[in-house]
Amino acid sequence: MLTHALAAALALATAQTAPRVSTATGQPVAVSPFPGQTQTYNLVQWDSNQLPRLYERSEQLPLTDEEVTKLAQAGFDEAQLVRMIEQRRCACDASADGLIRLKQAGVPRTVLDAVSTHALAPHRELEVLVTLDFTGESRVAREAFLYFFVEDGELTRVFTANLPELLSRQNAHETRVDRSDILRARTVRRIQFAGKVPLKTYGAHRVLVAASASPSLTHPSQLTDAERQKAQSYTFDYPRSSLQSLCRLTAGYKRDAVLTYKWNFQGSRFECEWN
Repeated sequence: MLTHALAAALALATAQTAPRVSTATGQPVAVSPFPGQTQTYNLVQWDSNQLPRLYERSEQLPLTDEEVTKLAQAGFDEAQLVRMIEQRRCACDASADGLIRLKQAGVPRTVLDAVSTHALAPHRELEVLVTLDFTGESRVAREAFLYFFVEDGELTRVFTANLPELLSRQNAHETRVDRSDILRARTVRRIQFAGKVPLKTYGAHRVLVAASASPSLTHPSQLTDAERQKAQSYTFDYPRSSLQSLCRLTAGYKRDAVLTYKWNFQGSRFECEWN
């Protein structure tokens, strides 16, 4: 279980045979303004969606713009570069502006043709897997609603989960995880949802995860001071293209030490994987 005290922002560097992963753990931060225009999604409506399949990673990742440029500037033969792009594909920006940048960097015309033909299609949506872990045998959550807000250009996308509704029923993707040890029995009720989120912009995006007693928040500015103190902030870099586009949000709840029939929000973890 991740706790509220975890430190922020760990980014894992890309390896040649490993997926690109950005991982962050949140901490209390001052919430800078999110865009005023909003769009709201109810996570409960994702209940019937299939969970993401396990992704079989290739031994060789697609080439990137930077790698194509580096290889061309290092003097690799044009035909060899074209074969590499044909075999491995290219997670490149094949837009007019992207091809102009590659040409200005000295990439030969035949290689530009290969990039244009074999570049992966640009992303139009982001797959999101949400995992809610409830530790203990409580009945209700102290803060009845979970929110996460995603900055997307001039739009704030608002995702909300009604916890009393979820906890009062059997959900499509729900399991019991036994985390008992020799000192005490401990069971985790795990509920998962998956869905696809349209994103209009590439590059850096901010995410804010918060627990609230309010059922009708439409913007982070509506959080109370106490809720804002417990909120956790993340950033992720949304690539134009990749083989995989998956972000995982895990939120943890633990039985209150005093009001044992209630769960307290303990914290969250957010990470994205681009392969």
